[in-house]
Amino acid sequence: MAFDYHAHGLIESPARPAIPGDGPQTVAELLDAFVALEPDREALVGRDGRYTYAELDEAVNRVCATLGAMGVRSGDRVAASLVNSASIIVAFLGVLRMGAIWVGINRALAPPEKAYLLTDSGASVFLGDGEMVGQLERLRGEISCVQHWVRSDPGDASSEWAQRISEQDGATHPRAEIDPFAPAAIAYTSGTTGFPKGAVHSQHNILLPGASALIEWSDGGGFRTGVCLPLTLLNLMVLGPALVYQAGGCVVAMDRVDAVGLAQWIREERVQGFSSVPAIMNDLLTHPDVSHEDLSSLERPGVGGAECPESTRLLYRQRYGREVTIGYGLTEAPTSVTHTESDRERVPGSCGVALPFVSVSVRGGDGEELPVGEVGEVCVEPARDGRLAGIYTPMLGYWNRPEATEKALRGGLLNTDDLGHFDSAGNLYIDDRRSDLILRGGANVYPAEVERVLMADERVVACAVLGVPDERLGERVVGVVQLEPGSRPCGDDLLSQCAEQLARYKVPERLLVVDAFPRTPMGKIRKRDLVKLFDPVDGNRTKSGAEGEASG
Repeated sequence: MAFDYHAHGLIESPARPAIPGDGPQTVAELLDAFVALEPDREALVGRDGRYTYAELDEAVNRVCATLGAMGVRSGDRVAASLVNSASIIVAFLGVLRMGAIWVGINRALAPPEKAYLLTDSGASVFLGDGEMVGQLERLRGEISCVQHWVRSDPGDASSEWAQRISEQDGATHPRAEIDPFAPAAIAYTSGTTGFPKGAVHSQHNILLPGASALIEWSDGGGFRTGVCLPLTLLNLMVLGPALVYQAGGCVVAMDRVDAVGLAQWIREERVQGFSSVPAIMNDLLTHPDVSHEDLSSLERPGVGGAECPESTRLLYRQRYGREVTIGYGLTEAPTSVTHTESDRERVPGSCGVALPFVSVSVRGGDGEELPVGEVGEVCVEPARDGRLAGIYTPMLGYWNRPEATEKALRGGLLNTDDLGHFDSAGNLYIDDRRSDLILRGGANVYPAEVERVLMADERVVACAVLGVPDERLGERVVGVVQLEPGSRPCGDDLLSQCAEQLARYKVPERLLVVDAFPRTPMGKIRKRDLVKLFDPVDGNRTKSGAEGEASG
C-alpha cells in the first residue's frame, strides 16, 4: 500500500532526482559496496562491540528479521532511546533497510516529553534500555500506540532485544523494496507553540551530506569518525553512519562527552573527525588532564553554529595547525546547509558558505532575494549549478502538522524562520535564531515549551523564558513570572514542576518574580528588556527590581 502523505500532513516530493555516481540511492544499500569489496574492513566500534562491514551487514539483516517477526511493516514507526553504542546504529540501519520509519527519542527528555513523541509519531515499537523503559512504565496506559516495549541494554546478551535478535536468521530475510523519497525518519524539534514538531525526511535526503562529502574530500576510505552527541538525534545519524559508510570509513560510537572521557576515545581509537558543540570543543582544549597527544589524530573537528568562540578556534589552530569547521544547520534540512572551508580565510562571526547540494538565500517579506548585507529570512533550496545541482529535496513536512508544513515549505523553499545576511564573499551570518530560540551548550530550548509548563500553574498570570549570555554554554535559561495578586511565593515550586515535565537542560536556572512585564503597544512582553535584569556574565545574579528569586 502506498504511503498516505496527506493523512499525515506531508507533501510528496514532485522531484525524484538520483544521486550522481554509482553510490547508494537508499540507506538500505548503504553497506553493499564495501561488503562486496572489503568485507573485513572495520565499520563500527562501540562500547558493546566491533563490527567489520560483513558483520555489520549481517547484524542489520537480523534486525530486519526481528522487526518483521514483531509485525513491523514498511511505513510503521520504530522509536529508540538508547545510549551511544553500536546497538543503536545497527537498529537504525535495520529500520531503514526494511522501509520502516525511525523515531529517535532523546534520552534527556522528561518522561512526559518522551510519551508525547511516542504518541504523536504513532510508534508501534519502543526500543530502550532499562532506565528508559522504566521511566515510561507508569505512562504506558496513555501511550496506546506502542505494541512492543522492548528492553535493550547494549552489550547485555540477556536483554529482550538481544534474545529476539539471536532467534532470527538474517540471511533468510528478503530485502524490502524501498522508495528513496518516502518518509524514512522523524526528527523532533522543539516547538515554538509549546509542543515539538516532527520533521520528516526521506532516505534520499539522509544520504546527501555523504554524497557531498565524497566530492569535497575525496580522501578515500578508512576515515574514522566519532559520534559523541546523542545518536538519538537524526542529524548525528546523518553525519555519522549515513555519511561515513558511503566512503568506507569507520564510525566510533563514543559514550562520553566529558573532556577526559572523550579524549580517551579519540586517543585509543585514533578518531579523525567528529561533530560537536562549542562547549565540548572548548573543554577538550582547556582541560588540564587532556594532553596535546590525546587529540593529535583529530584532523577534522566540526562545531555546529556560528556561536563557536573565536578563542576556541584560534587555540585549536595554534596547537594543531588546522582549522575547526564551523557550520549552520537545522533539523529540517536535515543537518548542515553551510560550512567554513579549510582553504578559505575564516571570517569571524560567519558560518561559511552553502554546501554543494543546496542553494541558500536571504529573502524579504515578499519572498524576493535580498542583496548582500541586507537582513532577511534564510531559505534553502536545491543547488542551481554544479555536479549536485537539483538533487536536494526539502523535508516532506512536519508529521501530522499540515499548516506548519505549508508555512515551512511555502514557495517550494525550506523557510527557516532564521534571520541572516550574506557578505560579498558569500559567507552567511545568522543575526537572529528562530525568534526567541535559546542555544544552551548546543541544545535548542524553545521558550514556549518552558512557558507552557509555567503557565499550567494557576498562580501564574504571565511568564517569559529567555536566554542570557554565557561564555561557555553560549546562553543559560532563565525565567520571569508574574503572579496572581496575593499569591504566596512559588519560585521553587515552579522550578520543581519544570524539572518533572522537562529535560534538565530546559529548566530555568533562575526564576524571577515581577509585579508587571514591560510590554509593546500590541501587548507583547518585551523580552529584550528582561535580559537587563540578569547579570550578563553568568546569569546567576540579578540586578535590583525583582521581587523574588529561585534557583534551579
